[in-house]
Amino acid sequence: MLSKKIRNILLFGVIAAIFAAAGYWNISPERFLERPVAKVDETQIDYYAINAHSIQYMPDGRVQYDLVGDKVEHLKASDVTLVTKPDMHIYRGTVYPWHVQSEHAEVNPDGTQIELIDSVRVARTDELQREVIITSSRMTVFPQQQYAQTEQAVRIDGADGVTTGNGMKAYLNDSRIHLLSNVRGQYESR
Repeated sequence: MLSKKIRNILLFGVIAAIFAAAGYWNISPERFLERPVAKVDETQIDYYAINAHSIQYMPDGRVQYDLVGDKVEHLKASDVTLVTKPDMHIYRGTVYPWHVQSEHAEVNPDGTQIELIDSVRVARTDELQREVIITSSRMTVFPQQQYAQTEQAVRIDGADGVTTGNGMKAYLNDSRIHLLSNVRGQYESR
């Protein structure tokens, strides 16, 4: 009887030792240490282009806008596109487009919003050869809505004079411009 008890104890002891050994080899102390999270470099560029040219069409086949840039860089992490010296023509269904320029631009992932940065210039010449030039330090353009806005100081040089103000909403399709505050005008008398 004693031998049967000893055999059972030895059998369970061997089984327990096998489980303990297997557990020890499968569970190493390194598993419990924190693994460092891989850092994502927000400025990592996954592709770029020099002297890039892009044309966006409307559903009816007409040109919506035509964009040229000295350098285009795409940021992998944020899917934002950076453009150096953007030069864009926004067509309004007419042969007289809005000509948009700046030093830098950031285009959101789906291309619906363009943030123009430094020396922003938006110009248009109408069928009567009257020129309107809007300048600011920063401006956001929504090409599909043909709309531009800024909260920065704005200067508008038109055929009859100069208007300045802080903040602007420009409806490019209708050629309507709303200055938001501190509006001042200087006009030539005829």
